[in-house]
Amino acid sequence: MPRDRRSFSKEYKAEAIRLLKESGRPVRDIARQLGVRPDLLRRWKIELVREESRPAPAKDLEEAVRRLQRENAQLRHERDFLKKAAAFFAKESGGDSR
Repeated sequence: MPRDRRSFSKEYKAEAIRLLKESGRPVRDIARQLGVRPDLLRRWKIELVREESRPAPAKDLEEAVRRLQRENAQLRHERDFLKKAAAFFAKESGGDSR
């Protein structure tokens, strides 16, 4: 009779690796406590390290670029307005001083 394959969430795996790192106990002890094989726990640790070293997803970068473009456009608008206002007041005060 085949055994049912168990699946574990990312949170469960991360918590297992945190427990492994913080406890200082051997992998086989932690694996026995969690009811998993030691090689599985080692694989989770490798996967977690790989995941943490990946660059940010392109979607996050695209969103940041769009946000910065909007902010840049707003700043340009404000700068142009201030230039016009400064020119207007310079013309008003620098004209006739009679």
